[in-house]
Amino acid sequence: MGNIKQTLYEGDWLRLVKIGHWESCERTHGQGMAVIIIAVTPDDHVLFVEQFRVPLGSRTIEMPAGLVGDDHAHDTLEDAARRELIEETGWSPGKVEVLLIGPTSSGMSNERIAFVRARELVKIGEGGGVDNEDITVHTVPRADAPAWLMRKQAEGFELDLKLWAGLWMIEHNPDGSPAN
Repeated sequence: MGNIKQTLYEGDWLRLVKIGHWESCERTHGQGMAVIIIAVTPDDHVLFVEQFRVPLGSRTIEMPAGLVGDDHAHDTLEDAARRELIEETGWSPGKVEVLLIGPTSSGMSNERIAFVRARELVKIGEGGGVDNEDITVHTVPRADAPAWLMRKQAEGFELDLKLWAGLWMIEHNPDGSPAN
């Protein structure tokens, strides 16, 4: 009886469950999958997005990201990455490559995220998101990105810690080999 999953609450996007004594949160769409997109423009600028995040009560700096299967039942990781990059930044990738999949907060949620490297970018729109996401796009020279992020933190922005992994994976594959 201790390992039976009990649903404590289910909303439109999240479900709170209890298994034994452990409470956790589950995404209700796309098997709990999300994508984070590592994207560098042809002039060597990293794409970041800024938006207000209600759970933090703060504006955040992140790499473009989104849920898999939130609007499209047969979404692939690659399709979700292409769609989210275009919606959030206005840049369309000619090529996307799934690099690594893993949990985002394994003690709290079943959510897993796929790091996806986007290449051969072409500007096709302004971005900004959909459904009142109110996203601000930042294109930052790659060499300046870490210092820029720390300035944003000093200004009061919350920084997604996955940013540093994303910056590393611009030049490296997850196994440490050079990205080609």
